Amino acid sequence: MTRSNVQGKAPSDQETVPRTRRGSNTPVEPGEHGGRRLRGGSKTDRRRRRRRTLRWSATVLAVVILGTAGAGYLYIQHLNGNIRKGELLSGDSKAKKPTPNAAGQTPTNILLIGSDSRNSDEDVKLGGARQNRGTPPHADVQMLIHLSADRKSAAFVSIPRDTRVDIPRCKDPKTGHTYPPVNTLINASLGRGGPGCTVATWENLTKVYIDHWMMVDFAGVVNMADAIGGVDVCVKENVWDRPTPAQPGGSGLKLRAGTWNVQHEQALQWLRTRHAWGSDPLRAKAQHMYLNSMFRKLKEQNVFTDSGRLMDLAEAATKSLQVSQELGSVKQLYDLAMQLKSVPTNRITMTTMPWAPDPEAPKEHAVPDGANAERIWQMLRDDVPFDKNGKPAAENKKKPTAPAKTPSMPAGQLGVLVQNATGSSTESPVQLRAKDIANVLAQHGYARAAADTASTGLSESETLVRYPSADLEGDAQAVAKALGIPMSSVQKSTDVSGVTVVVGADWRTGTSYPKQSQPKDGDLPSNSDAINGADKSQCMPVYKPYQW
Repeated sequence: MTRSNVQGKAPSDQETVPRTRRGSNTPVEPGEHGGRRLRGGSKTDRRRRRRRTLRWSATVLAVVILGTAGAGYLYIQHLNGNIRKGELLSGDSKAKKPTPNAAGQTPTNILLIGSDSRNSDEDVKLGGARQNRGTPPHADVQMLIHLSADRKSAAFVSIPRDTRVDIPRCKDPKTGHTYPPVNTLINASLGRGGPGCTVATWENLTKVYIDHWMMVDFAGVVNMADAIGGVDVCVKENVWDRPTPAQPGGSGLKLRAGTWNVQHEQALQWLRTRHAWGSDPLRAKAQHMYLNSMFRKLKEQNVFTDSGRLMDLAEAATKSLQVSQELGSVKQLYDLAMQLKSVPTNRITMTTMPWAPDPEAPKEHAVPDGANAERIWQMLRDDVPFDKNGKPAAENKKKPTAPAKTPSMPAGQLGVLVQNATGSSTESPVQLRAKDIANVLAQHGYARAAADTASTGLSESETLVRYPSADLEGDAQAVAKALGIPMSSVQKSTDVSGVTVVVGADWRTGTSYPKQSQPKDGDLPSNSDAINGADKSQCMPVYKPYQW
């Protein structure tokens, strides 16, 4: 704006134009209240104006911060309200928490469960089978996520849904109904006490302590896929998973050969497809390809620094997931996500539990593949990486052992019970095994050692020495030493009334306990179907009847 002329003359750069009070010809003196110098006023005036500006700016900033914080708090509370929670464990389990490493760290194990629940309109629409609405759900996808203690590697292990296992006694936390132990397909565990029963089933099978569970249904899978903008998958041939004269059902997945970005219902179809791949274990492999691709995409997008995408993902995740109670807040889920994000893709390994045909139904069901499955579980228990891409550990990876204790009584006075637990899902128990080991103990001076003839049907993958109370720990250690059993296999347990030797499937023959080799990094069984997270070359072959 141009100032008004004085006496018809425009002011020069050197001239000062006097201001007058409104309604008066008296000039306002510079520095007088209400006046100002054309060149900014005095230093005092400038300080006053600066203080007023700073006070105003601070006030506005405080309002913005408080408003944002308030909105953030309300949004976090909203997300927390989305999360559905349940009990971690609702069945009998003997798994023990792992001992911290030299740095005081422990691994984290999360059981991921994919439910076939059809208890909502959206689930029925996506999953079909309306006649099954309201029936107990099945855990059609079961995958253990193992984050190493140092958070530098991660392992994923799937168990095919048609695997026959022992499901322990479980109590439904919602209804209070108790289900007795049963030997049946592992996917039935979810309907016999909820996710906590599935956790107990895994812990009894693997002896791996599980810290958390997360469960997602049909609708949740679709919401998550949409939130990240779809996931890239690959098929070698044209695929159409549809009903055939020989096999009803099918997911409806229809793709031409090549790489495709699947989202919406198509993402769910990919994860549910079984017949077109040829088997349930191959479905697990397709799921592993999907997850690896998803992890790569999340890292490439850097979604954790994009507030818009992060909010979309947070909304979808909290609405889609049910979690165990101790994982039931946005902060805990975010912390877990950041730990997963920190793992390089070439340190992520997807596997399927080694399995064998079920002797009772070889064409339909599976059972754990004895020693090969046990190697996988041992690597998880010992926190041995599934890949070979890490730096060699400086510390000894042997299992930590308790300090040696002095026996409370002479060997000849100690009563020792020996149990036969040499049976497994693929092998029958070795007859008279408990009696044979009791005789070995007698030769070492344990005259009161005796076989347990009352217990039958026990099954343990590894031999253990159990004791009920601290005063018998030294006696249990002495028994283990006499038999050559490692001190790491000596365990306190409320399931025994005295020192008890449980002869497991790892000691089916001989009178000397066989030396167990420690697994090495990446030393996976050949039938674990391992896929590295950085491998972009994976592409699913299609079973001939479902090609088009």
